[in-house]
Amino acid sequence: MTSYEGRNVVVTGGTGALGAAVVERLLRQGARIHVPAWSAQDAARFPLGSDARVEVLGDVDLSDEVQVDAYYAALPPLWASIHLAGGFAPGTLEDTSADTLRRMLSTNTISAFLCCKAAAARIRANGLDGGRIVNVGARPALVPSAGVAAYAASKGAVTTLTLALAEELKGAGIWVNAVIPSTMDTPANRAGMPDADFSTWPTTDEVAATIEFLASPGNACTRGALVPVFGRT
Repeated sequence: MTSYEGRNVVVTGGTGALGAAVVERLLRQGARIHVPAWSAQDAARFPLGSDARVEVLGDVDLSDEVQVDAYYAALPPLWASIHLAGGFAPGTLEDTSADTLRRMLSTNTISAFLCCKAAAARIRANGLDGGRIVNVGARPALVPSAGVAAYAASKGAVTTLTLALAEELKGAGIWVNAVIPSTMDTPANRAGMPDADFSTWPTTDEVAATIEFLASPGNACTRGALVPVFGRT
């Protein structure tokens, strides 16, 4: 895989379990990482933030167009933007309110849209030959799943957005792809589903490995891919 040496990469949701795994992998490849965090507290307690190659900025609302545009405009020349920030809300159709649906769309869909838009503009401004954008979907967006309608709808929109942008941005050499993980093996998921067989879940590092390739200079031609990372689930 071609090295990320000296390349600037945004990782939204970088302080989370998957985000930390992605940041660790990219640091080993020589990248410089930029993490917009939801709060100053998240930024301050991120262990990898002590690395001189990692810049963490707190209090960035990724569903706010003005804040997102300002964040990306202030970055150095950008190679890739990886969009892991998001949220989850379970619930049957009967129990899901319009406010919950709006929250899922804001947290998952609008944030991805705004970050894609701002990242594409920043990558184009480099005057270089392209870049990479990687979104994160979810298995319920592809595989029918009960009890998660609002979440599935918001992640389904992310997958459709990915396919549309892959076509729109190909002329600029910006490859847009998405990983589609199933339930990942994280402390939070283990606590929430204590009776599950954790050995069937993909680890965050396994999902991060797929992201590392899709966002890399070594990915010479893969675009418009929705890559399932399901493990044995």
